[in-house]
Amino acid sequence: MNSVIPVLDPASPQAEAINNLFLQVLLISAIIFAIVAGLILIAISRGRRKETLPEQNFGSEKSEVFWMLGPVIIVIWLVAISANLVITLNAIPQADPDGKTDINDIDLIVTGHQWWWEIQYPKSGIITANEIYIPADKNKKFRVQVSSADVIHCFWVPQLSRKIDAIPGRENYIWLQASKPGSYQGRCSEYCGAQHAWMNFKVYAVSDTEFDQWVASEQLATKKPKLLSPLASAGKQFFFNATCPQCHTIYGTPAKATIGPDLTHFARRKEIGAGVIDNSPENLALWLKDPQALKPGCKMPDFKLSDEHIKQLVAYLETLK
Repeated sequence: MNSVIPVLDPASPQAEAINNLFLQVLLISAIIFAIVAGLILIAISRGRRKETLPEQNFGSEKSEVFWMLGPVIIVIWLVAISANLVITLNAIPQADPDGKTDINDIDLIVTGHQWWWEIQYPKSGIITANEIYIPADKNKKFRVQVSSADVIHCFWVPQLSRKIDAIPGRENYIWLQASKPGSYQGRCSEYCGAQHAWMNFKVYAVSDTEFDQWVASEQLATKKPKLLSPLASAGKQFFFNATCPQCHTIYGTPAKATIGPDLTHFARRKEIGAGVIDNSPENLALWLKDPQALKPGCKMPDFKLSDEHIKQLVAYLETLK
């Protein structure tokens, strides 16, 4: 785990601008606090050393000018650096003048659900959940369209960008870019229900070569083994005979529902349940046994699956790479 507070470790031009503004305001505030506190201590110290009333001062034009110009200069400076931040952040992609946005101009579509994130790459047709891959290049920006399928959420990657609301029936836009490779934690920063705290996602910034390889592999249909093991074959049969296809999609199969996350490349994902647990066969079995125990209120109910059916489903889902 990164020991540095994310907002103090910017990894994009937008996050650097926010961080610089914060540090400058913090420094100015600290100086003002030190001056005021110092003057109060001086006044207390001088007043206690004298048995008589201190010398009375009924004002000075020079002092009044100083105390007026000081705050004015500070405010002007704060306005200037804030305006610079706004200019940096507001270089955000907007809709075309006619109010319509060409889908070809959008690199990423992020849709908030209770309580997970649907990720679409419209240009390549990739659909995944809770994981975003982008090139690690400060000169490459991803135009991101953010919306919600249910209630108001808020998309935020502290090290990469500012917050942007995900609102039902409305599309907001933001730039997403990373100056250096890394794994960046994202989360919902707008309270959206019982599992708001577990509505996380990750942004993985990788080299151009790695990104191209990831896109190519994701564009492939689920890699079907030449021969499924008996256990995985039984799991596949159970999956499609049960209600699973009514909620999930697996590309190249009859499962095409969108209530739950797309499972096409499920086995390649690093986490389950938007960050609740790591993606491993053991944890997947725990999730299938009782999702509500791990993430109360999630839309996946407890199907009271038998241990045998759980083993079969785990074996099948682990083939979805």
